[in-house]
Amino acid sequence: MTVTLADSQGVRRVMTRAIGTKYGSIRGLSVQLPNRNVGPVEVFLGIPYALPPVGQMRFMPPANPSSWRGVRTADRYGPVCPQRYPDIKNETESLRHMPTGRLEYLKKLIPFLRNESEDCLYLNVYCPGKKLLITQLKI
Repeated sequence: MTVTLADSQGVRRVMTRAIGTKYGSIRGLSVQLPNRNVGPVEVFLGIPYALPPVGQMRFMPPANPSSWRGVRTADRYGPVCPQRYPDIKNETESLRHMPTGRLEYLKKLIPFLRNESEDCLYLNVYCPGKKLLITQLKI
């Protein structure tokens, strides 16, 4: 079954085939960007590559993630690691401490940093859609 989605910017998304990893199978998205001379891109988001570093695992070396049964949908970004970024609510004050380009970049970036967690050990994989020959990702 093929599932086709489109976001608010007209990016066409189709669920990919299942790909095997050593921890279980994943299914991502095949994305075709509008008005671009690029082929589709297969996107696998939020693939765990280690156990969450919380509780007794905090400050310990990363351990392999748990295996899963069935096909895991890899269509959403995982949480980002906690970080401190500058307060840019007051643009005039912000521009006294940084160039305009950095302020504009931070305005675009900060919405992606809202979902913070110490459980942030996830991988995002992007592959050319037509030339994807990988049958098993070695994560």
